[in-house]
Amino acid sequence: QVQLVESGGGLVQAGGSLRLSCAASGRTFSSYAMGWFRQAPGKEREFVAGVSWSGTTTYYADSVKGRFTISRDNAVNTVYLQMNSLKPEDTAVYYCAARVFGGLGYRADEYNYWGQGTQATVSS
Repeated sequence: QVQLVESGGGLVQAGGSLRLSCAASGRTFSSYAMGWFRQAPGKEREFVAGVSWSGTTTYYADSVKGRFTISRDNAVNTVYLQMNSLKPEDTAVYYCAARVFGGLGYRADEYNYWGQGTQATVSS
């Protein structure tokens, strides 16, 4: 069983930055691929960024490429999402997720554990 707890959301003006954190419980965190997803009101949950178990491979949705950076620190069981140059369309609840089996994944149904989400709001 893995528990994920996100933090770091908030209200920021367009062009600003936020850093999201996701703390994981469990001894096997370092063996899981991790991802960040987001869901805006009235929209489906969408992939934002993913990182391999080692942290050496990362990948991003086109909409955030060049602005967001995903990273992880296996020593403290935490994955991060640094969000820069934020836009109003980045407003959403952001979720972190853990994938137990397989490598990197883009789809929500590929992930086994989810956090409760943290709200990020970008004002224009």
